[in-house]
Amino acid sequence: MNGGGPSGFNNAPVTRTFVVASALFTIVFGISGRSNKLGLSFQDMFGKLRLWKLIVSIFAFSSTPELVFGLYLLYYFRIFERQIGSNKYSVFVLFSIVVSLLFEAPALALLKDPALNILTSGPYGVIFSSFVPFYLDIPVSTRFRVFGIRFSDKSFVYLAGFQLLLSSWKRSILPGICGILAGSLYRLNFLHIRRLKFPEFFASFFSRFWPSTGSTLSTGPGRNVLGTIPSYPGLQVEGNYPASMSATIEPPEDSIATLVSMGFDRNSARQALTQARNDMNAATNILLEAQSH
Repeated sequence: MNGGGPSGFNNAPVTRTFVVASALFTIVFGISGRSNKLGLSFQDMFGKLRLWKLIVSIFAFSSTPELVFGLYLLYYFRIFERQIGSNKYSVFVLFSIVVSLLFEAPALALLKDPALNILTSGPYGVIFSSFVPFYLDIPVSTRFRVFGIRFSDKSFVYLAGFQLLLSSWKRSILPGICGILAGSLYRLNFLHIRRLKFPEFFASFFSRFWPSTGSTLSTGPGRNVLGTIPSYPGLQVEGNYPASMSATIEPPEDSIATLVSMGFDRNSARQALTQARNDMNAATNILLEAQSH
């Protein structure tokens, strides 16, 4: 697995904003010695919840190990923003945060466990919601054995998630489980959530705020799921892009890697980019049209 395509946050401005905000909030409140008090408590959920604490609890991790594993996972899962576009990915992020919080509130009321007096803080909802499409949609590309134990290239992501899930024991397990439930509801298209997307200006704001060196990926109007792009070896791409116009144009390696990270076959990605004259949007549409045939 190539970690979500080319390195960096190319075509993932929303993810970059989330990563930077999480790092800044964690560092600032860690220096002030307040990181252990940022998580939401039972009193916060059912009493007077201050807006600043709600925002901080969504972004800031409560410890350095959680920050390291959390940022790694957020960075890796930028692949989903590249797949569905920033407008729909923003809806996925907002849905994951809100729904996971709605699950946490009744769970705290029912469990009444003293160990859950204050939940751990951080974007657990977004991270563990992303594990649903990661498990279901991202294919295994390599397998190997270590001391007779079988692993795949996805194992490292699962290990990082497992470490983050158990980082604060019950205080982190509960938000992690609620995140998985939120991701499952998104996957099931609860209330037709997968049809929604923010207006173009919303994602454009993040793109202007974090300039990108590449084209913004768009999967076309018919693409409304998170993930689910399988690999099609030997796929013959078609479309209204004459090959004779672009046969001499060699596609950039980072563009090919981006399409491969989305689950397309490498040769098919190269053909699509050649036909589309290295236009990422057009190449993605060509591959999706060929997939539907």
